[in-house]
Amino acid sequence: MFLKKVAASVALSIVASAAMADGHAKCDIAEGRVNIVGNEFPAIQTVGAGAVACANDNVEVKTNLTAEHQTINLAGMSTTPAEYTSAIVANSSIVALMNEDVLRPLDDMVAKYGQNLKKNQLITVDGKVMAVAFMANAQHLVYRADVLEKAGIEPPKTYEDMLVGAAKIREMGLMENPLGGAYKAGWNLAQEFTNMYIGHDGAFFKAGTAEVSINNAQGVATLEMLKSLSEFMNPDYLTHDSNATSAEWKAGNVAMMNMWGSRVGPLKDEEGAAEGVAANTAIAGPMTVGGGTTPATTLWWDGFTVAKNISDADASATFQALTAAIDPSILNEETSAQAVWLIDGYEPTDAAVGVFAAAEASSVPYPMLPYQGLLHTALGAELPDFLTGKEDAAKTLADVEAAYNAAAKEQGFLK
Repeated sequence: MFLKKVAASVALSIVASAAMADGHAKCDIAEGRVNIVGNEFPAIQTVGAGAVACANDNVEVKTNLTAEHQTINLAGMSTTPAEYTSAIVANSSIVALMNEDVLRPLDDMVAKYGQNLKKNQLITVDGKVMAVAFMANAQHLVYRADVLEKAGIEPPKTYEDMLVGAAKIREMGLMENPLGGAYKAGWNLAQEFTNMYIGHDGAFFKAGTAEVSINNAQGVATLEMLKSLSEFMNPDYLTHDSNATSAEWKAGNVAMMNMWGSRVGPLKDEEGAAEGVAANTAIAGPMTVGGGTTPATTLWWDGFTVAKNISDADASATFQALTAAIDPSILNEETSAQAVWLIDGYEPTDAAVGVFAAAEASSVPYPMLPYQGLLHTALGAELPDFLTGKEDAAKTLADVEAAYNAAAKEQGFLK
């Protein structure tokens, strides 16, 4: 369905441009209802606030920004009329919505209201604009410069080096659990598997088919590395999403982790951080694994969509509000540190270094296949059995494939 170059072009065409401005774009929306569902990290909160600023006596604007957005957006866009008029999505989450035909093409609204959008913001599928991207993202190394200096170790370039460094930090008594990561059972854990499996040059499916192919040497090596890393994490790591992992970092409990670029700005903020943490939060590019050269990460874009099952007036209001929300006027010192923005006026900050490094290292986009989400769900559900010692690697991977096969047959991807 999607071509890899679609996501790659977004991440690789990040450029600095004009100077920053303050405030929000002016909205001139006559009527309509806007209800946005999306994730809750700071950059999306900024976009949500920008859309809300477009409300007036004839235009209602609401947002539901939550970590659970992927469990509610499809249901909320499947009713007639749809509860949500827009879902803020990324590479992976748009696929499920497109598979269920709940999104409307945006070409007519781009022509009417999107004169200030850049070409690399338009996510096109089968010749139709289906989303407008406003930021790029990737996971990469975040580390405590002071702790690594005390331990006499360099920022790791491989996961093997990370393990060696973690062991030394523990042995020296600097930290008991020096590694962090968004390993929460479900979507987050599946994403970590995806990163690591790509780093091992694994193929998720047999070429040209929807037949899953992860029960192999690369799959086993991936699980073993995830397990080794988890042994240096908080014992509750299977409950830690990006929010919880970031909290551990700011509390001063973690020295190294693989984290989203969109989270770096808040990590470097002194507010709520233990003494010395923010000032010593440093970033580097993504790591490799298993002697490979492919970074163990994925490139992403985040953007907005418009629901299909709503009136034209609501669709227009939604598009206009969100386009205003990503106007260059949103950029200031605080918001510029929240993301690698794909909008005019963005000047890269120190927080963007890791995402740029991921793009420059030829990291691959998250697999944009219509059935990838089914595998992602199966991974998130089955992998904890290996990490908790209930099953060995081969059995866990077989269970993943069985769960995927059942879902893929139900969806018509397999016979």
